[in-house]
Amino acid sequence: MAIDEINEHVHIIGAEHFFPPVGDALPDGLLAIGGDLSIERLLLAYRSGIFPWYNEDEPPLWWSPDPRFVLLPDSLKVSKSMRSVLNGGRFEFRMNTAFSEVIAACRAIVRDGQPGTWITPDVVNAYTALHKAGFAVSGEAWSNGALVGGLYGVRIGRMFFGESMFSKVSNASKYAFIKMVRHLASEGVQLIDCQVYTSHLESLGAQMMPRAEFVAAVAGLVG
Repeated sequence: MAIDEINEHVHIIGAEHFFPPVGDALPDGLLAIGGDLSIERLLLAYRSGIFPWYNEDEPPLWWSPDPRFVLLPDSLKVSKSMRSVLNGGRFEFRMNTAFSEVIAACRAIVRDGQPGTWITPDVVNAYTALHKAGFAVSGEAWSNGALVGGLYGVRIGRMFFGESMFSKVSNASKYAFIKMVRHLASEGVQLIDCQVYTSHLESLGAQMMPRAEFVAAVAGLVG
């Protein structure tokens, strides 16, 4: 559906840091159009159960799908083959040593069924600012001194909001994800937002959660 066709059905937001109730979202989860990617707005969005996702030729689009795809750290599934990878010494896990390289790799990766990337230069700048402010973090898989996989997202309180991941070699992104989940759990994170369904994350234990339950959980965990 073209942007000009949906304007009349979703909220249009301006300079004020405000989001409508998530219950106003369209069936596909689209809630609002407009605004910017300032640190204040992004943090408000995540705390409200909302995230940005849009193409380079569009204004910011804000989403809150129902149901929400999430991972409870205790539900993490690690296959026998991945246990071998984790214990085999092929990769080294690091956090926040190469955030800029991770988001650049996520932007560059070619994904099936996606002609481009939603990680525009504005998104890169916005999440880099979030990283410098202490909210956006990266989990990284290294091999022989090279960054070969990883992910980034936003950490607020006991919540982690996953944004994107990449892999340059087999199992690198799974390795980084598993190590990241375990690290976050050790620091008290109780819920990981995966946003929308992927079979890749389902294989690692992610599941659907009703939006109302998700928003209520976020409210109790981000403080």
